[in-house]
Amino acid sequence: MTKQIITLTVNGRRQEVAVEPRWTLLEMVREEMRFTGSKEGCGTGDCGACSMIVDGRLVTSCLMLAAQADGREVVTVEGLATNGQLHPVQQAFIDAGGVQCGFCTPGMIVAAKSLLDRNPQPSLEQVREGLAGNLCRCTGYAKIYEAVMLAAANSKKA
Repeated sequence: MTKQIITLTVNGRRQEVAVEPRWTLLEMVREEMRFTGSKEGCGTGDCGACSMIVDGRLVTSCLMLAAQADGREVVTVEGLATNGQLHPVQQAFIDAGGVQCGFCTPGMIVAAKSLLDRNPQPSLEQVREGLAGNLCRCTGYAKIYEAVMLAAANSKKA
């Protein structure tokens, strides 16, 4: 197959990448760029493990073709930390124990960040709705919701 050159910004860094037409954004980011935080849980957009933010919008990267990211800004879970400092949402997941095996955690964190960007002080019900596209097979979600609420509370204090 003939590869197409696309230019995009990933985690604040502008890059040119040669992609095959069939590659998903997830495949390109993991295999070509080596940002392996996002996972492929289902490959059908149902579990949210591959969640990324594209141009400020939450997407399931297993369903988006890499070529569709041409000219766009992509943020993965690795791109949330700044200068070695975890993003407040990442820290809240640690502080609240909102992790189990960790497979879904990157997608949950990215979805939570996207939610808090849109709604900095969500209710618990809004957190549940905001994370509805992300599945966890290890927890009862209570600690995950607690982590998002903690991140919101911490941002209110800052």
